[in-house]
Amino acid sequence: MRVEQLGTGDPSVALVGGIHGDEPCGVNAIDRLLETRPEVIEPVKFVVANELAIEQSVRYVEEDLNRAFPGDPDGSTHESRLAARLAAELEGCYVCSMHSTQSHASPFAVVDGLTGTAKTIGPQLPVSSLVETGPLAQGRLFTGAETIEVECGLQGTETATENAYTLARAFLTATGVLPGETSRRPLPVFRLNEMIAKKPADRYELFVDNFERVEPGQPFAAADGTVQTASEAFYPVLMSPNGYENVFGYAARRIDVIE
Repeated sequence: MRVEQLGTGDPSVALVGGIHGDEPCGVNAIDRLLETRPEVIEPVKFVVANELAIEQSVRYVEEDLNRAFPGDPDGSTHESRLAARLAAELEGCYVCSMHSTQSHASPFAVVDGLTGTAKTIGPQLPVSSLVETGPLAQGRLFTGAETIEVECGLQGTETATENAYTLARAFLTATGVLPGETSRRPLPVFRLNEMIAKKPADRYELFVDNFERVEPGQPFAAADGTVQTASEAFYPVLMSPNGYENVFGYAARRIDVIE
């Protein structure tokens, strides 16, 4: 884990990249900020998390770090021990964790709960939606630190890296670290209801778009030609044919629009 800082004092804001070693956009954005060293009003902490996975260009070494929190300093896996160190490093900070995805090209934000801070910061970021995970976030977000995750774009693309840099600067401006102002925009909010499982198969298909309403009876996915249809209306979130091993993604409800 690499930790660096701009500004003097004890930071209450942190940027994190490299939770997954095969998602370089956040690490690239952090390195660009550290190279350009913009003038900061308040101190900020930068953390490149899973350096071992980054070196190997793999999602994780032994277990998914984004499912390992709060971790264990004496845990049996690299990620369990790292999760404990990372949680301690970020305790008391407001954190933006940068990711990329195989499911959706447009940036969106993810939070554990719809707190006042999320409602304040979210609409100031250049994202299309805000997703509240609720109980489905178990082991996912840092313990002891309020966190907003941003999915910056499609994994491995230059666009995701550029989006990550833009999102990082917007987050730092919204939190008062960088000078300047951001613009607020109406932000639709979705709450995850359940995971949508997929059976073992050789070929998966997806027939719907993320954040677009699926109607009851509408086919939305298939495994080896066996079609799954919606029993009730939902909004797909983080759904893709091959992004996750055992699930297509998540079914969500649209619950609000933050102005």
